Amino acid sequence: MTSRSAEASHSRPNPVRPNQPPDLGTHVTDRYKQQSIQRDADLRSSTPRVFPSSGWDNIDPSCLIEEENIPTYKPERFYPAHIGEILNRRYQIVGKLGYGSSATVWLCRDIWGDCFITLKIYAALTSPTREIEVYKHLSTIQSDHAGQSCLRPLTDIFHTRNPDGHKMHTCLVHPPLGISLDQCHDLQPNNMLLGTKDNSILSNFEQAEFDAPIPRKTLEDRTIYITRPLPISLGTPVLCDLGEARVGIDQQRGDIMPDVYRAPEVILDMTWDYKVDIWNVGMVIWDLMERHHLFKARNPDRRLDDGVHLAEMHALLGCPPREFLSRSEKSLQFWDANGQWKGAAPFPDYNLETREEKLHGDEKSDFLRFLRRALCWLPEKRATAKELLFDPWMMHGLRLKKPAEGNR
Repeated sequence: MTSRSAEASHSRPNPVRPNQPPDLGTHVTDRYKQQSIQRDADLRSSTPRVFPSSGWDNIDPSCLIEEENIPTYKPERFYPAHIGEILNRRYQIVGKLGYGSSATVWLCRDIWGDCFITLKIYAALTSPTREIEVYKHLSTIQSDHAGQSCLRPLTDIFHTRNPDGHKMHTCLVHPPLGISLDQCHDLQPNNMLLGTKDNSILSNFEQAEFDAPIPRKTLEDRTIYITRPLPISLGTPVLCDLGEARVGIDQQRGDIMPDVYRAPEVILDMTWDYKVDIWNVGMVIWDLMERHHLFKARNPDRRLDDGVHLAEMHALLGCPPREFLSRSEKSLQFWDANGQWKGAAPFPDYNLETREEKLHGDEKSDFLRFLRRALCWLPEKRATAKELLFDPWMMHGLRLKKPAEGNR
């Protein structure tokens, strides 16, 4: 699958490519603009580094890796970034942090500010306007709430031109973070990262590209890099990747959420509101506790299947209320007018009690009660975030143990 590179001809140069003025700059708040200007004035610039031109494992071009495995992947839409390349005349790419269906993510050194940043390069024809509006909204909120530190800010926006001379790519700049929770536990969520207060983690990440260049696949028009893993960092979880976030409390429509995390109202094409986030809390807590997803949502051919997904929900949560089913015409594909399951998929042979295998006694009972407060068919029956926060199961870990006699 791989072969050791020994010739400079196996690598590509790291050009500084021209960039178009940032059309979306008006979306960045004045506060961020002022911070950026002040930072540029105060911090010394650094010299771009010259990265190795050989010494990595070359991956067989016939093997699909990284973003190439995404079913909707179209290479011509993705920006062909290169390690060592400088974008917007200031951000030098030092390594790949990850990828998604619409973007790749890179750790960069800001050579104007001599610091590290995270750069998200969107695919051509992908507009993160909604995400930018959410960041703009969040930046206007004046609050001393502790949760502010758990939201990742947007610090810069610019456009860069594709080497083909035609397509443009939107780029978002954020402060760097550490690993995601799924890397801690090999599961979702990917949009919760751990903060990092130790910049040596980022410096070591950069230096690793000199000591042991990351494997890559070199094609005629681009290089596909393997994502370099970050070490575990001891920081506060930070919410990021707000591309599917919504502003407001009005009823919303549309498919959101990763497939196995979808709330039933989303699967059944109903309107939805913030209570889908409460459903997500239950799903994430289950994953973190159990180290696997609560629902598989896949048929025997391993394809996403709404019938299988709803059958699993039926088995774990019980029969959905007819009041809930009446809100969706799509529900008639799976239940009859009397609320009886039509058999689109068989019910799995388990329930919530037997599905949970790690806890015992009162702790198990408290945990399952917590889950049932979040995972309700009727959105309005789900607990609020505050109610879940002060749930006995959540508060249990904060209770102080009775001190021993000799320690009083």
